[in-house]
Amino acid sequence: MAEAVVSGGKEVLTTHDGQPLKVSLARALRREKIRALLLIAPLLIFILISFILPIADMLFRSVENKIVSDTLPKTVVALNAWDPASNEAPGEDVFAALHDDLAIAVKERSHTKLGSRLNYDQPGISSLFRKTGRRVARMEEGNYKQQFLDVDPDWGKVENWTTIKRLSPTITDSYFLASVDAERGAEGIQRKADNERIYILLFARTIFLSMVITFSCILLGYPIAYLLANLPVRTSNLLMILVLLPFWTSLLVRTSAWKVLLQQQGVINDVLVWIGLIDEAGRLVMINNMTGTIIAMTHILLPFMILPLFSVMKTISPSYVRAAKSMGATPFTAFWRVYFP
Repeated sequence: MAEAVVSGGKEVLTTHDGQPLKVSLARALRREKIRALLLIAPLLIFILISFILPIADMLFRSVENKIVSDTLPKTVVALNAWDPASNEAPGEDVFAALHDDLAIAVKERSHTKLGSRLNYDQPGISSLFRKTGRRVARMEEGNYKQQFLDVDPDWGKVENWTTIKRLSPTITDSYFLASVDAERGAEGIQRKADNERIYILLFARTIFLSMVITFSCILLGYPIAYLLANLPVRTSNLLMILVLLPFWTSLLVRTSAWKVLLQQQGVINDVLVWIGLIDEAGRLVMINNMTGTIIAMTHILLPFMILPLFSVMKTISPSYVRAAKSMGATPFTAFWRVYFP
């Protein structure tokens, strides 16, 4: 039970043990918050381990680039004094450092991994590292530059050395630039050659197909959901089984079924040939192209469009539309202004 105590000319409410009521209340609320956090702690830990940490690791790997500096530490330091604008291969000191680094990398079998990483930005450099790795142990001391050039003249190309120097920092933006068909060259960020640009085209094609498939699902799914929501319960439940039927079939089976239906020697083409709409030479190509993708993806995603629409339509009272019609609205206006929103 709270008691009133005068302190410093002010009346302060206290508990039976003499503590201020405000302090006691704050302590009780703190205990409640701790108890609530403990209840959701397993879920938070699960989300942290299974969702947040993998995404953080993926984001880190998208900019992490330690392999060059870890595999060629001496070479990276020696390249600091080399200017790619000179259009000449580095000097003897860089090749000597490269020999020392490759000798260790070959023993650890890490030179092939380095070549694969550099090959993302400079095609062909992977084979250069593999070829040199087989011969670096037989090189004599001194005159390393000429020995590397004898192994492969590509060691004299400025482009290869520019790539090594550009990718020597432990943090890189090359992965993100490559995803938008760009690269960092001597003059800064620039677009790749026309024959190397693929990602922007793929992004545009993906967005276009997504819009077409979404529109197809709306076009087919909206009338079906409207019908299910307004039919008698018994009939609606029977039709709902047909909507849910694809969920009882494996996605792999459904995809394989569309391959059987759409291929040139498939069921649809056979029927069209049989009824005389097309001849044997004019069989339609409907698989492994955009047409087949739109048909199959629309079928796969259609239930995901119908079910949310149906759940919302079921909650709309028919009296709203009847009230709109009774106030003079046409059937289309009542649908568009009342039901559709």
